[in-house]
Amino acid sequence: MKKEKKGLSADTLVKIFIYVALITLAVMIVVPVAWVFLASIKQNSEFYGNPWTLPAGFYWQNFVDAWNSASMGSYMINSVLVTALALAILLVVALPAAYCLARFQFRGRKFLNTCFMAGLFINVNYIVVPIFLMLRDGDAFLKKLLGGGFLLNNLVVMAIVYASTALPFTIYLLSGYFATLPHDFEEAAYIDGAGYGATMVRIIFPMAQPSIITIILFNFLSFWNEYIISMTLMSSATGQKTLPVGLLNLMQAQQSSAQYGMMYAGLVLVMLPTLILYICVQKKLTQGMTVGGLKG
Repeated sequence: MKKEKKGLSADTLVKIFIYVALITLAVMIVVPVAWVFLASIKQNSEFYGNPWTLPAGFYWQNFVDAWNSASMGSYMINSVLVTALALAILLVVALPAAYCLARFQFRGRKFLNTCFMAGLFINVNYIVVPIFLMLRDGDAFLKKLLGGGFLLNNLVVMAIVYASTALPFTIYLLSGYFATLPHDFEEAAYIDGAGYGATMVRIIFPMAQPSIITIILFNFLSFWNEYIISMTLMSSATGQKTLPVGLLNLMQAQQSSAQYGMMYAGLVLVMLPTLILYICVQKKLTQGMTVGGLKG
């Protein structure tokens, strides 16, 4: 008797479906990004034909015009300063807080954990108006007291707002990672005479490097691409706007002048730092997410 041909197994069909879905998703992401990069080196005359044609040459003047004429250079400097300062404040506050919540038992620990967990479900865009009103009222009080206010249109204050709104997610991820680390290293450090602070900085933080890199990358992306808070708190500071706000102004300005190459060059200036950072820390990012999610 002839053996019947067996069809594809269920596991094979699932793998095929997964591969097709991943390839489709990759194409949907890579093609638009590649198109923007190619559009950024085209001349304006090339945009009036087939949009899928390759550029005739490398027209780097788009980046020069975007950097100088559209003030994207000053906007990028502002974004770098705000992002770096917000990350520094966030790490200084979140690392010790997550370490204490994960490694020590004390009164009020569960309440603090509950508060930080509740913060995960609050979208920062919903509380921008109350934040603005608080800072506006604070400025009004300072004007009466000191003759001038500094809470609005201030890059440092905006960095503090960024860091505070990112605390719930950061502490949740870090505390989950810290909880997976064995206590043997800490006990050995205590025996050798190290205090709590030295043990935290010299023992625990180096061991938690993948998780720390993960939260740096995620928060960098969040701060770098943030628009609503920056637009609200820096509404009157023309020279202190961040890159996303400056990019939107550039896009609105190019609707009438039709300088499409300069507009897409501005888009590339926004995307390039995030892509470079992701490529550099991709392995650490994956490791930090997989291990950090084991315990909460």
